[in-house]
Amino acid sequence: MVPTMGWLHDGHRALIQRARLENATTIVTIFVNPRQFNLADDFSKYPRNEGHDLAICEAEAVDVVFAPTVPEVYPPGFDTVISVGAIAQPLEGAARPGHFDGVATVVAVLFGLVGAEHAYFGQKDVQQVMVIRQMARDLAVTTDVIACPTVREPDGLALSSRNVHLSPAERAAAPVLHRALLAGRQRWASGERSGEGLREAMRSVLRSEPLAKVEYVSVADGTSLAELDRIDGPALLSLAVRFGSTRLIDNEPLSLPNPG
Repeated sequence: MVPTMGWLHDGHRALIQRARLENATTIVTIFVNPRQFNLADDFSKYPRNEGHDLAICEAEAVDVVFAPTVPEVYPPGFDTVISVGAIAQPLEGAARPGHFDGVATVVAVLFGLVGAEHAYFGQKDVQQVMVIRQMARDLAVTTDVIACPTVREPDGLALSSRNVHLSPAERAAAPVLHRALLAGRQRWASGERSGEGLREAMRSVLRSEPLAKVEYVSVADGTSLAELDRIDGPALLSLAVRFGSTRLIDNEPLSLPNPG
């Protein structure tokens, strides 16, 4: 299965193509989950176009599209929240309180309704993938959670359904996220192991773009997402930046190649 909130783009296409390659049957779910939005306005503004989404699914030879209504996912009397622990607390969890409770709950419901062997998610939302894996592991959910590489525009901007809200000037500015991450990676590749040194490398690039309003810049442990003073193993560079009313996130994993 490929769980989505609709407004499908080439990033979703890549997930669908991977799912079709590795499975006999592919189901795409389309559900804009009200429980993972902190602001009602953000939920109401989330882009929707079911006809567009169905056309993409048909073009990619998806077997089944499951687009439930809110009462089908949360029937009257629904009164359970799945709250994942430590991995859901920093970064997006701190910036959007309750967000990952909504994510974990809806994904558990969808996993139960669909019963898929494999579920495909994008690496752009890497903390979300980690939260869902923790939920599935702890609750003995047998669906295997698979992360797929982030798909980018030619100028480096990660594909996101939210990109549609960017003005032309904001769209021109938005690739600064990826440039900042690459600056951090370059500093790391050159031997820098100070967490603050990498954060400053990313902040320096972001300061060059007046439209970029930074929410956070992170250098965190690749397993726990705890902020690092020094990088001695796998790490994750990540950031959240606003352009006007549109909030974008991106990340870059850091890990040394295996010897030999």
